[in-house]
Amino acid sequence: MFTPGVARALEETIAFAERRHAILAGNLANMDTPGYKTRDLSLPEFQASLKQMMAAEKTRTTPPSPGDRNFDVESGSSSPRLAREQAVREVRDASTQVVYHDGSDDNLETQIAEIAKNQTMHSTAIALLKSQYRTMQMAISGSVSV
Repeated sequence: MFTPGVARALEETIAFAERRHAILAGNLANMDTPGYKTRDLSLPEFQASLKQMMAAEKTRTTPPSPGDRNFDVESGSSSPRLAREQAVREVRDASTQVVYHDGSDDNLETQIAEIAKNQTMHSTAIALLKSQYRTMQMAISGSVSV
């Protein structure tokens, strides 16, 4: 069924892929610029911070009370909610840090391969998110539409 943690992870993946695509496209545009160093976003860093965010989402067992957005009803403290928010910030931070490679050793084929892999990750995340929303829509409407 629809889970907010999964939807949030997919949204962050889509945003990461879009930012990475812009950087990779810039690498292609500047391929012939003397002294240009290719740039990229760190996929392993993004995946690690996304994993932390998902682990923080798993620790959440009850929704916060309506009066306090940071209060966890079960534990009686604000720490689980704040830990989840910190994990989300780390995901966003990892996706905004540009990692510079050593020299201009990347060639056109490498850049195109990275763009293709990035596009596949983006398309997959969008398809999964659409599936999540379609499932929610079917649950709300009470009917199955294909």
